[in-house]
Amino acid sequence: MSEITNELNLVQEKVNQIIKGKEEVVKKVLAAMIAGGHILMEDVPGVGKTTLATTFARVLSLDYKRVQFTPDVLPSDILGFSMYNGQTREFEYHEGSVFCNLFLADELNRTSPKTQSALLEVMEEHQASVEGETRKLPEPFVVIATQNPIGSSGTQMLPESQLDRFMVCLTMGYPEHEEAISILKGEVWNRVGGLEPVLTIEQIRLLQQRAETIFVHDSIYEYIVSIVEETRKNELFASGASPRGTIALLKMSRVMSLLSGRDFVTAEDVQSVCKDVLGHRVRLSSRARAEGKNMEDCIKEMLRLVKSPRM
Repeated sequence: MSEITNELNLVQEKVNQIIKGKEEVVKKVLAAMIAGGHILMEDVPGVGKTTLATTFARVLSLDYKRVQFTPDVLPSDILGFSMYNGQTREFEYHEGSVFCNLFLADELNRTSPKTQSALLEVMEEHQASVEGETRKLPEPFVVIATQNPIGSSGTQMLPESQLDRFMVCLTMGYPEHEEAISILKGEVWNRVGGLEPVLTIEQIRLLQQRAETIFVHDSIYEYIVSIVEETRKNELFASGASPRGTIALLKMSRVMSLLSGRDFVTAEDVQSVCKDVLGHRVRLSSRARAEGKNMEDCIKEMLRLVKSPRM
């Protein structure tokens, strides 16, 4: 167990050398990747979301592709297309951008709903269906999508069916003063190019399998289900989390315990990721908004109402 913890700590250490002052975000991005989930980063442009994805790709030896989403990006740009070859007189399939280990969907909420929906099967099934033929994606496969805050020029809300496919939704925020100076001097970009891989793809697969074996007591299962059920009946929320949210909460809790060097899940593991896992899956009620409460306030208040198990 200590060897696994050391490997994961080394990954975080390498990424933190580039992404300064965002240790908690780095930890949760790594946790989501080991849990086999996708990550949604909601932030204003220019705070380092692309750098974060690039850094993880290098450190984890992942094949990485990026698409800048605009209104004219088509589903075929993402999934691939067939083109007629005049020499062979046959149609040849050309792979789209999603055929990689780490796919960065930059500013996903700027593109059309038709193109956004092209990612639904990809994210859930890890496969792409084009012209009646289904093709498997490489494993592991992770989507890191970024979106600008709702209300920004040229944006539109992602459908709930797509939001639910992201395991976590995170925010990086602006850099601190010293980190901003490092960025201004160009020190961050100079270091990205010199990063060496820490884990191989095979090691990542083994870590994902190891996370699935982390022990979960019946009281923790009960606690996770009770939290999600509370989102469906609490007056702070207009709509609650889906069963997929329950599974995501379990998977993230398991990896958080793994990152802490434990082989069992605690209530604190669950609480530490509640906002990240459930925040984009629920909607605040008009009452909560009228009282000036944000999502973090409401989830904290909800957690106080659900009895925490004593291990």
